[in-house]
Amino acid sequence: MHTTRLWLPLLLIPVLTLSISARAQEGPTSEEASRIRESITVLNEVMTTSDTAIPASIAGKAEGIAIFPGTLKGGFIFGGMRGRGILSARTEGGWSAPTFMTLTGGSIGLQIGGEAADLVLVIMNRRGLEQFVRNQFKFGADAAVAAGPVGRDAQANTDLQLRAEILSYSRARGLFAGVTVNGSTVRADLDANQRFYGKRLNGADLVLNGGPVEASTPVPEWMQTLSRHIPR
Repeated sequence: MHTTRLWLPLLLIPVLTLSISARAQEGPTSEEASRIRESITVLNEVMTTSDTAIPASIAGKAEGIAIFPGTLKGGFIFGGMRGRGILSARTEGGWSAPTFMTLTGGSIGLQIGGEAADLVLVIMNRRGLEQFVRNQFKFGADAAVAAGPVGRDAQANTDLQLRAEILSYSRARGLFAGVTVNGSTVRADLDANQRFYGKRLNGADLVLNGGPVEASTPVPEWMQTLSRHIPR
């Protein structure tokens, strides 16, 4: 009996060592790294389904992509939401490293009850991008926002292409569609940037000015995913 108790901790050591080693091989497990991985998953799933993908005519002109995976929303018709996401901008060589963002307030379209939805924002021009990375950005007040069309071969109407600086999409319960985003505010998540990059960088530092940062895992995978699904 006593011998068994003595041997049991020794038998568990190799198991614990293998578990720790496996987690180490998976790369950083911080909240920020998880946020990037979740955004990669959302983009892959959205863009590989032809009937609900962001149209090629829109994706090819995008200056920036922001994804807020698992955004919580709730209320009856009018409600609030809260989410954390990332934003990258198109560069001459591909896409920038992501800056971390938070989203609060307002509502996403019509809603009943509460649920978690993935929010995808396609920023169509440089002005919209510059407005988006300000210290505080409010949908509708700081840039023209419209519900985006879906379907890889769909064409955005001329009026939408000319006026909308940001196109918004939401995915909940497997349904991906353009939505109207009202009264919500986006802010730079400076604390998350500090934890992940080791510097207190704002959105402009990362996506507009191309500030030098170490491409920690899983940033390269995120940038490659953007280049694969949203080429120029």
